[in-house]
Amino acid sequence: MNFNYTTGEHIQILVALLKANGIKRAVVSPGTQDVEFVASMQQDSFFELYSCVDERSAAYMACGIAADTNEPVVITCTEATASRNYLPGLTEAYHRKLPILAVTCLHGYALIGNLWPQVIDRSVAPSDAVKFRCDVSLINDKEDAWRTNLQLNEAILELTHRTCGPVHINLPSSPHYNLDVRKLPETRIIRRYSYKDVLPALPEGRTAVFLGVHKKWTKAETEAIDRFCASNDAVVFCDKTGDYDGKYAVYSALLSYQKKAYELFSGIETLIHIGEETADTFTMNRLKSVKRVWRVSEDGCLRDTFRKLSAVFEMDEKFFFEKYAQKAGSEKSESKYLKMYEKDRSELWADMPELPFSNFYVASRFFPRLPGNSVLHIGASNTIRAWTLFEEKNTVKVFSNCGCRGIDGCVSSSLGASFVNREIIYFCVVGDLTFFYDMNSLGNRFVGNNIRIILINNGNGSIFKHYVHPCYMKLGDENTEKYLSAAGHFGNKSAVLVKHYAEDLGFEYLTASNKEELEFAAERFLSVVLTEKPMLLEVFTSDDDERRAYSMLSQIKTDASSKAKSRMKNLAKRFLSPKAIKKVKKLMR
Repeated sequence: MNFNYTTGEHIQILVALLKANGIKRAVVSPGTQDVEFVASMQQDSFFELYSCVDERSAAYMACGIAADTNEPVVITCTEATASRNYLPGLTEAYHRKLPILAVTCLHGYALIGNLWPQVIDRSVAPSDAVKFRCDVSLINDKEDAWRTNLQLNEAILELTHRTCGPVHINLPSSPHYNLDVRKLPETRIIRRYSYKDVLPALPEGRTAVFLGVHKKWTKAETEAIDRFCASNDAVVFCDKTGDYDGKYAVYSALLSYQKKAYELFSGIETLIHIGEETADTFTMNRLKSVKRVWRVSEDGCLRDTFRKLSAVFEMDEKFFFEKYAQKAGSEKSESKYLKMYEKDRSELWADMPELPFSNFYVASRFFPRLPGNSVLHIGASNTIRAWTLFEEKNTVKVFSNCGCRGIDGCVSSSLGASFVNREIIYFCVVGDLTFFYDMNSLGNRFVGNNIRIILINNGNGSIFKHYVHPCYMKLGDENTEKYLSAAGHFGNKSAVLVKHYAEDLGFEYLTASNKEELEFAAERFLSVVLTEKPMLLEVFTSDDDERRAYSMLSQIKTDASSKAKSRMKNLAKRFLSPKAIKKVKKLMR
């Protein structure tokens, strides 16, 4: 009888990844839900299958095979008590550190808890039965395909990660049980490397580093990344929360925010991803066209920020960059990539427009003038977007609660940091919602004279009212204000509420409602010497000015293609129905 692979894409990916990772042995048990998976392996001569009716016995058989061969073994069955019978063998595998991959198949997750025959809940496993588990879904779109590929890569890698052990995959069956595919599709394979492995060669072509929020760098770590960049003509895309002050830093947020298509972001063969979440989402979005991503992190976790992850290096960054600097050999005579950035940056800043009075304007005026060796904490939402677009002195350290990027806690974080070194000035800039969320912390008795807070008060969450935000685009000003941007709370831009609160708690209070008042306040607020009291500067701005500034900053540089797209969008809005616009967009993809 002739048959081929299943049409179920999620199962195709699993079979392809098993082959790519050299996992060939499987102990299979009879059942309806695992037909597609077993049949897809059965027809492929790569796999070595063994049959066992009793799932309890099958799991123990796999333990014997894994212990003898020192290689991963697959076990697979249908649902209900069949899958429950794997638990004794998986528990044995867990305690003996044997790499058993249990693939338990099922009708579908929606049926769980709805009295459907044989359907049971396997969403939780005993803590000493598997070291990793995942629930794979059917693939309906690109998002599903990406997620499934990442899940299955991670599941297979966890079989042998650090120590071997069992892994559990829940695999739903396809609706039609078709076996009509003659060839497995190409699917992404993610590799993991550690100190003991032979490291792969760095691919030819343009290389760059992307740096997210990072712990403080040591001098040796900075020198290692600089040697890597010098040897490979690479640059480091970063913002100040990355804390990198080496020679190859590229502060690209403002460039990436432009409507112009810069060569700086194109043609990157390999992107080295280090650090954690990023404050610079503008550059992150521009770099999604890279060919491949190598993630370097001591945790060894699969972090697929750019959806191009191909390798994870479970090692410290210093070791990684030193190794690849050595592999590259001598340093390049000049850094063409860095010069490209410096030219683009210089031309952009030369055309910087006069901004309306806004959070963006405050950032443009204050960031470059912060006292040397001071510290700045930046609040989330509109504030981090505004301040990331600008630059300051290398000696200023910048922090932001970007781990979750919530609006709570920024004031408290800056205060806590200021307790540690009373001789250093700590600045904190937040919007009004962020400030009022965390204002109780100002009453802490440890607050010293080295903290200075900038409160940008526009009366609501102004990020929701930018031209490009769905709230503003779909609902307009008034409807957005009612609930979504939370306007009208906390005194509704009261001129005295924060003043009284701050002064009663021992702060020196300053305020500004226009550019002249801001410059006057800056003389005092940006003083390089410690003042007698902590300070709070409240800056009152408007939604309209925030909107205009945000829009202006994206259009300092444009090119012909972006102008043409803009004209086409405007014409489409004028002459086509929403349904017709959707059809045009589909045709253009």
